[in-house]
Amino acid sequence: MVRFRTLEPWEDPRGGHIERVRIDNGIIALEVLSLGGIIRSLWTPDKNGERGNIVLGCDSAEDYLAQAAHLGAIAGRYANRVANGQMSYQGEPYRLDVNQATNCLHGGNEGFNRKHWHIGALPDGVRLSLTSPDGDMGFPGNCNLQLDYRLVGNNLYMEIFASTDKACPISLTQHSYFNLEGPQSNSNRDHKLQIDSQTLLTLNQLGLPTGTSHVAGHLLDFKQAKLLGPVQEDEAFSATCGIDHCYLTNANHAELTRFGALSAPKSGRTMTLYTNQPSVQIYGSNFLQGEKGRNGQVLASHQAICIEPQQIPDGPNQTKLVSDPWIKPGQVYHHISRYQFGSC
Repeated sequence: MVRFRTLEPWEDPRGGHIERVRIDNGIIALEVLSLGGIIRSLWTPDKNGERGNIVLGCDSAEDYLAQAAHLGAIAGRYANRVANGQMSYQGEPYRLDVNQATNCLHGGNEGFNRKHWHIGALPDGVRLSLTSPDGDMGFPGNCNLQLDYRLVGNNLYMEIFASTDKACPISLTQHSYFNLEGPQSNSNRDHKLQIDSQTLLTLNQLGLPTGTSHVAGHLLDFKQAKLLGPVQEDEAFSATCGIDHCYLTNANHAELTRFGALSAPKSGRTMTLYTNQPSVQIYGSNFLQGEKGRNGQVLASHQAICIEPQQIPDGPNQTKLVSDPWIKPGQVYHHISRYQFGSC
C-alpha cells in the first residue's frame, strides 16, 4: 500500500503556490513538487535498513528557480543539447532558445523544469500533467504530457507519455543528482559505477555527437564496476571537469533494458537502472559548485551523479545516428525507466 500525503505548499515568487506531496510504500519514499516534476527527496534503506535521502534538493521555490542545475527536475522539451538552437523538419526551420554556449540545453531557459505541473494521486504513486503551447522555447506544436512516479516494492518507476499536434522532437529525462551515501556526503568519488553498454557517443567540445566509439579496455569502460573518483579526476577529462558522456543502450521502446548500476560502499546502497530509452547520459556534477542546496548548503562539484535516460543528444540534427526523436500527430512518445534500490 502506498500512502499519499499532502505537505504544506510553497509560495511561488512568480505567483501562486508550489504543491508538495509525499508518497511512501514502507520501503522507499518520495517527495514530489508540482514545480518541474521535481523529486525533492528520495528515501531508500541502507545496509542496516535505515532510510535516508539520496538526492540533492533545495529548501524553497526561490532556490529552485535560482539554480541552473535542474536539480531533480524533468528536463525537456528536448533533454540534453540541440546544436545552435536550430533544427528543421521537412524543410521548415525552427529556432530554439539558446541557453548554453551555442546550444539549446534541456529545452531552453524556461524548460519543463520551471513549469507548474498539475499533480494528483495514483493508487501506487503520483501523476503529474502539463501542457506546453505551440512555440514554447521555439518548439513546434501543442504538447500534452503525463508523468507518473510509482512505487512498487523497492522500485521507483518513472513513466512519461507525450503527444503533439505538430511534428516535434521530444526527449524527456529525470535529472536527479544521486549520492547513495546520503546527505552527510559531499562527494561521489567513492561510488562505484557499472555500465553494461560499451558503445559511447563521441562528443565535440560543445557536447554534440560526432559518431560512436567502443570503450572496451579504455578509461570509460565500466563493464566491471569501478570507482568514479580516479576516472573523473583523469586529465583526459580536464575540458569537461569530469564525466559527461553518453552511452547507447540498444534498448527498444517495447521493453525495459538493464543499463547498469551505482553503488556506495559505506551505506551499502545500490541503484540499478532499467530503461526503454536509446541512450543514457552520465554526468558527474562537474559544474555544481556554488549552487544552493538543502539547509542552505553550498553544493560542490562531484557531490553527486546524474544518470539520465533519454533520446540521442542533438537527435533532431543527427541524421547519421540510428534515432528518430520526431513525434508526429497521432503518435505517442513513451519513456519508462525503473530504478531498483537494494543493498550490498
